Amino acid sequence: MRWNNQQLNQPLFPKPDDAGPAPLLPLAGLVQSVQTPEFAGITFHEVLAKSALNKVPPSSTMPFEWTVNPYRGCSHACVYCFARKSHTYLNFDSGSDFDSQVVVKVNVAEVLRKELHKPSWQHDHVALGTNTDPYQRAEGRYQLMPGIIKALADSGTPFSILTKGTLLARDIPVLRAAGEQVSVGMGISLALLDEDLAHRIEPGTPSPKARLSLISKLRDAGLPCGVMAMPILPWLTDSAESLDALFSALAAAGATGVTAGALYLRPGTREWFMAWLAKEHPALVGRYGRLYGSGAYASKDYRQWLSGQVAAAKLRHGFGTQNFVHDPRVEEGLYPTGSMPRQARPAGFRKIAAPAGGGSKKAGTANLVPALADAAPTLF
Repeated sequence: MRWNNQQLNQPLFPKPDDAGPAPLLPLAGLVQSVQTPEFAGITFHEVLAKSALNKVPPSSTMPFEWTVNPYRGCSHACVYCFARKSHTYLNFDSGSDFDSQVVVKVNVAEVLRKELHKPSWQHDHVALGTNTDPYQRAEGRYQLMPGIIKALADSGTPFSILTKGTLLARDIPVLRAAGEQVSVGMGISLALLDEDLAHRIEPGTPSPKARLSLISKLRDAGLPCGVMAMPILPWLTDSAESLDALFSALAAAGATGVTAGALYLRPGTREWFMAWLAKEHPALVGRYGRLYGSGAYASKDYRQWLSGQVAAAKLRHGFGTQNFVHDPRVEEGLYPTGSMPRQARPAGFRKIAAPAGGGSKKAGTANLVPALADAAPTLF
């Protein structure tokens, strides 16, 4: 099947002859809703976006002011994804619809390029991967990211990408070229090595082994690559043995930094995760209920304990404890030094030496990564 030179008013994913019409929903800018056997169970809603750059609310604690999200909804289907509730703003549910009803902004690169060339654009850092994964499987067909990357680089705009998708390897040449024009930050999301558990809780994602290989490919290409080791799952992935194995593997792969934190159960995610837990690990339901109470965060005592476990594992494997001081929510791993908006930097922000080790392949830029679980749900 040819995927080039498709007209916008034609299905990019043609439906089988015996299939009924895909449902059309009242989505702004909707062109069509399409399905294909290659993505069984998933409907893609192709929309024409009026804007690509999303302003982060001033109240946000995130260390960036702008985001771009080419997709909404995510076929990675991570049970714990904190962005699930954002799908309800489109009249989808935060459970199965989040996994199977994917909105695709088919013109996002063109719209972004126009926005970046406005005289009012200040070339602030732009983050990708803040809501749903820009390298989920659909990107292999829609191929939106190369155009986004080129638009950002050509305009002199620094950017960062956080992903679980190994499809990112396709764009390494584009990213290397962009890195010659602007600061580029790369982050891979990987918090567990157990292949069976990963298959059950992150059913649509590339395997942990494949993501470790991607980290090495990025480092071999001379790109910095931090890791978001979130979420750590109480009683499932938080043992000393699990954490030690994870940080050992990340160091061996050449990660330039790691940030880790406990599972975050915001409304919309909590219900979906707890239903999964009741099915897969019913003995833990009561424990989680006591640990989280009625809130989104694990208890303070647990978080302090986990912080100590993580810090010890990082030190054992050469990552240090943090690259920047005065804000424990922000650590090394994703945002290139100097690309973080000045007004978003914490009070007293200063750079300290990057940790020795953890980036054993090629010298990389000291980076930052936020605890994205605290992001506002409207970073679309």
